[in-house]
Amino acid sequence: MSADPAMPAAADLLAIELYDQPGHLIRRAQQIAVSVFYEEVGREVTPIQYAVLRMLQEKPGLDQVTLAQEVALDTSTAAEIAARLENKGWIVREVLPRRQRRLLLTAEGEAVLTRTVPGVRRMQQALLSHLDAAEQQEFMRLLRKFVDLGNDHSRAPLRSGGAAGEALAPQDLD
Repeated sequence: MSADPAMPAAADLLAIELYDQPGHLIRRAQQIAVSVFYEEVGREVTPIQYAVLRMLQEKPGLDQVTLAQEVALDTSTAAEIAARLENKGWIVREVLPRRQRRLLLTAEGEAVLTRTVPGVRRMQQALLSHLDAAEQQEFMRLLRKFVDLGNDHSRAPLRSGGAAGEALAPQDLD
């Protein structure tokens, strides 16, 4: 049986280097970001809990479904996180008609954010410090573009006019 010349050899299929694969590098970048988050912020709050608290600070009274859309979480994960944050006393969940839940930060939740923000700023500095100012801007522009253009491939796509969508002007997508 002759080999199909249009079909690459098995060795050719494996020729791509692991560290030339964007998916692997993105996974490593996530590992690094989470590690630096815990180094700079501590373990009082997780990165996802921080995102939820920040969104509720920006948009008080969101219902859980809208919160999930705004932070790009699936609804069951958002519900689990909201329950944990309520148990910690950082948010309250008020039942609305049609079984929706309105979420509000408590004074303790605001205090957690106040304690967390300096560490988040240090984390951002640590993550970007090895790049010069122009590289930092270009990295963030490309990262936002990547996330924006890939949004619909996520199992929990961002569904708002918020962060990623607003961060990019049309010329940034070119």
